[in-house]
Amino acid sequence: MPKKKVVITKKTDKPAEKKVAKEVKKTKRSKKDLITVTGMRDILPQDQRYWEKVRAVAKQISKDYGYDRIDTPILEYADLFTRGIGSQTDVVEKEMFAFTDQGGDDLALRPEGTASVVRAYIQHGMLNNTQPVKFFYMGPLFRHEKPQSGRYRQFFQFGFEAIGEDNPALDAQLILMGWNALNDLGIESVIQVNSIGCRDCREEYKKALVKYYKTKSKSLCESCKTRISKNPLRLLDCKEDSCKEIKKDAPQILDYLDNNCKDHFMKVIGYLDELDLPYVLSPFTVRGLDYYTRTIFEYWAVDDSEGKNALGGGGRYDSLVKILGGREETPACGLAMGVDRIVAKMREKNIEVAEERIDVFVAQLGDAAKKKAMVMYETLRKNGSFTVSQAFHKDSLKKQLEIANKMRVKFTVIIGQKEVGDGTIMLRDMQGGVQEVIDFNKIERELKKRLEKYREGAVIDLTQGEENNNKMSGNVSGGINENEEKNEEIEATERLDLE
Repeated sequence: MPKKKVVITKKTDKPAEKKVAKEVKKTKRSKKDLITVTGMRDILPQDQRYWEKVRAVAKQISKDYGYDRIDTPILEYADLFTRGIGSQTDVVEKEMFAFTDQGGDDLALRPEGTASVVRAYIQHGMLNNTQPVKFFYMGPLFRHEKPQSGRYRQFFQFGFEAIGEDNPALDAQLILMGWNALNDLGIESVIQVNSIGCRDCREEYKKALVKYYKTKSKSLCESCKTRISKNPLRLLDCKEDSCKEIKKDAPQILDYLDNNCKDHFMKVIGYLDELDLPYVLSPFTVRGLDYYTRTIFEYWAVDDSEGKNALGGGGRYDSLVKILGGREETPACGLAMGVDRIVAKMREKNIEVAEERIDVFVAQLGDAAKKKAMVMYETLRKNGSFTVSQAFHKDSLKKQLEIANKMRVKFTVIIGQKEVGDGTIMLRDMQGGVQEVIDFNKIERELKKRLEKYREGAVIDLTQGEENNNKMSGNVSGGINENEEKNEEIEATERLDLE
């Protein structure tokens, strides 16, 4: 069967669910070059600690505020997003990776997380649960955007969604959660807050926007000339300098809120004031998805003078459950944080993320010792009180100790042929350089006891420890006979007797 080509959705005169696909222009590359797809990237091992740190903070925030993990498919029916996000949004019209599968179904890689969570809420009957139902998710999303700094075609988010509650305290708490996540990661941020009201408020506001922008149409970019009649709220999203200048004098949505929406927003602001959160009223923030109602917000790094990439954002979406087939009037609120941008900001600000320190390294020399060491390693690994590593693929004790040095382990357990015969183990304190013989059956207890003392207390001079490690490695190197296999046990004894 011929390979399906990746396509993006284009608006037609047909209903939103019936899409005409436009073929994406092929990327020019040599057939010999097997590289990442344009706009996508590998996250290499040396970078993972930043990503793990963000994930860990997100998980902790979810626990602190009672949000339960949910995982939804990367692939969904395309009309979930055309109906949920809005058929006239840039995300659906220009950026969604959509295709028709072999069975004739129109599918799409998810471009955002909220619609999928709401779909799961409806599909699994969670409207009958105690409300609100609180969700936490994280994972990859996909948009066919122009690749540039802070924007990728595969990007990662974590998010929180609370469905089934309209209390403004929930809005404020969600705003706090996102701010706390950034603060816990060492990023100072400011929150831009607005309200876009209910549907009735927005209709009146759209009329005012259209009236204003029509008087400025000659100075608008080509995209905004289309937006005037098509989707006027998107006029406020334009990044063109000429359009940004026109926006400064545009009508503000806050002047068009009805009493209920105004009261809701003022209560949210009151909570933010009480929480002493750094926020600014941002009357032209509208977000890029049509499902938002009332409260909306974005997080920006305080040092982001150009204001190009928000670190996250969210808002209330009180109509989305109904739009996607759920019960009427099911209020909801949520937020999503951009992991790629957060990691980039952490690196830009040189925020240190400590690599995991290994507590114990198991070294060995000789076939019999290696077998014994492998068994002991599994025992130590399962203990759970400390982290442990090894390099059983290396036969040279010198090479193993060099690896232990680079890991900056606290203790190295060494087994040679002599130790196998004696039922002992050589335990070396890699910081102090002291080593002693321990009974094989007591090593777990000894390691646990010594590591507890190590953690309790004493200030350790890592530089001195490194010097001791290097000295040990040098001594080991000097004691190595080039023909290890011929005199293995003698060499092991020589190494283990080093001071």
